[in-house]
Amino acid sequence: MKKEYNELKEWIGQKNKIVFLTGAGISTASGLADFRGKEGLEKRKSPIPYETLLSIDFFMAHPAEFYRYYKQFLIVGNTRPNIAHKKIAALGEKVRAVITQNIDGLHTAAGSKNVIEIHGTTLKYSCLRCKKAYPEEYVQAADGIPYCDCGGILRPDIVFYGENLDQTKWQKAVQALASCDLLVVVGSSLVVYPAAGLVRMRSRAANLIIINKDPTPYDRDADLVLHEDISEVFSAL
Repeated sequence: MKKEYNELKEWIGQKNKIVFLTGAGISTASGLADFRGKEGLEKRKSPIPYETLLSIDFFMAHPAEFYRYYKQFLIVGNTRPNIAHKKIAALGEKVRAVITQNIDGLHTAAGSKNVIEIHGTTLKYSCLRCKKAYPEEYVQAADGIPYCDCGGILRPDIVFYGENLDQTKWQKAVQALASCDLLVVVGSSLVVYPAAGLVRMRSRAANLIIINKDPTPYDRDADLVLHEDISEVFSAL
């Protein structure tokens, strides 16, 4: 076993107020595309950039085009948690919170508690007109744009580009970080703000571990950095 894996096990074993901050890289082993990796969404050839396709203005103006893209690349469907999601959940009460940039709901499906989805989730939808709630299965079964019984268009419970983050979720994340003794970043490039700024909000006494295939701007601040396959790292825990 690699020396760094043993160090990771020791850090996690010693700490009891751990916060995980996860990005798209943790879900690639479940078959979901990340954004900036070799097979990420920004590398896919498209006449319209994904930042535009996933903006609130584009959704409101072109819902049919949005849902074509969304159903192909972002909807979770039968995707299941992988070894990393499961191992985090298995840490139980040692984990103070799981703050995730992901919208796939896989941390909750794996059994993690206090999951803070700062960018929302693809598992919930609501009508723009009457606010009635709908599950993901209803949207999957819809042909084209999913409509409410009242005739209104459904929108996913995600934070679109051009929208502000939910401040209640943000404050929960900040509070969890302020009292943690270890922050473990998994599968995040740490370049998208304001989420990347959460690293600086950890307790002064908290150590920092970064597990990501590619380097991040915060690597130099970390106590341990693993540029390794995430599934391999968590399999070793």
